[in-house]
Amino acid sequence: MRLRRDEVVILVLWAAALAVSAIGPKDTLTWLLEVSPVMVAAPLIWFTRASFPLTRVLLWCAFGHGLILIMGGHYTYAEVPMGFWLQDTFGFERNHYDRIGHLAQGFVPALLTREILIRKTPLETGRMMFFLCCCVPLAFSAFYELVEWWAALALGQGADEFLGTQGDPWDTQADMFMALIGAATAQVLLARAQDRQITRAKA
Repeated sequence: MRLRRDEVVILVLWAAALAVSAIGPKDTLTWLLEVSPVMVAAPLIWFTRASFPLTRVLLWCAFGHGLILIMGGHYTYAEVPMGFWLQDTFGFERNHYDRIGHLAQGFVPALLTREILIRKTPLETGRMMFFLCCCVPLAFSAFYELVEWWAALALGQGADEFLGTQGDPWDTQADMFMALIGAATAQVLLARAQDRQITRAKA
């Protein structure tokens, strides 16, 4: 099966962004850790294009999430220029770019969970769907925090750039809360559009 135009554009742009971000990153190991989800997602989109092609709304949301990860990998989350701009503009005490990343970490997995449940299970849209599509991204976010913990144990001081806590003792909890907000927001804003695209794909 041939790739749709959206998939071609997304994969090409991701490849270009990865190539640019790999030029002089602040920390090479951090770059690799942060962009690894994109390196996993791109082949998955390719190999599942026939058996489980994603809706356009999910594809483009995933693309945006990928760019967030790629930028965070190049600069490290604590030093992304956009985060400093937000800090100066709104008077934040720290660079909050990582919060954007964790918001996306809930937003995109919620849409992916929803798409899988609708297309592969008998579960119908409604309150239980909304609940589960918040729970799965929240569980994924918690698992990601465990990965960060394991990285800290394995790498010692070398994990500081990857963790990006910036001295915030509640960073882990705030990250998971942002993922929960992202999961709920994605469903409120995009559930209907996603449903329409799934219905058209079945027709």
